Amino acid sequence: MSGAGTPDFYYREALRLGYVARSAFKLLQMQNKFKLISPGSAVLDLGCAPGAWLQVACQSLGALKNGGAVVGIDTKKVKVPSAYCDARVKTVCGDVFKLQKDQIRALSPKEKGFSVILSDMCPLVSGITTRDAALSAELGMQALSLAVGEKASAQSESDNIHEQSDSPTSLPVKGGGILLPGGHLVIKLLESEDVKEFSQICKPLFRKAVFLRPKATRSCSREAYLICQGLQ
Repeated sequence: MSGAGTPDFYYREALRLGYVARSAFKLLQMQNKFKLISPGSAVLDLGCAPGAWLQVACQSLGALKNGGAVVGIDTKKVKVPSAYCDARVKTVCGDVFKLQKDQIRALSPKEKGFSVILSDMCPLVSGITTRDAALSAELGMQALSLAVGEKASAQSESDNIHEQSDSPTSLPVKGGGILLPGGHLVIKLLESEDVKEFSQICKPLFRKAVFLRPKATRSCSREAYLICQGLQ
């Protein structure tokens, strides 16, 4: 199949349908399979650039009268796409390793937290498989820690999932997380031996935790998504 960056079916479909990137179809496929986002959901999109997941998330909220909100965070400034997005979508430029839990929660409706957290964060790939996987796990652990707070620390206390990482240390978020009870969490990870260990951390915290490699994922990519449903 096509290599990274090469126009393929999903690239052409994204252009035809008005999505800003082919990655929209990854979330569309997850949404079709798991029904993660429902009308009225409060959605947090971590690593939201270039905005394709913002489009799909808002689209999944349905009509404006249904309510709900979509908040995107990225280290880059991201303009809200005009197609599929409405007034319920906003973006913030920030680093998830530096933003405090309360700062992020304050972005949610009535500052109560989010019902869905999507993490499509990925490190700058160096080509060194073990290093890239460790950096990816570091980002995943930060997303999990923001979502569930000290529960993540308790589950990973004896785990060395990011021992080899030289990125900023992911510190446990004190207290509860910003994911509401019964909420869903999606985390992108690069395939490695540590992925199974990461899954074992999440399974006791959620009603269901499974891996999915969407059909829209390029054949040359090592990425997979951990779908965690129903925060206990």
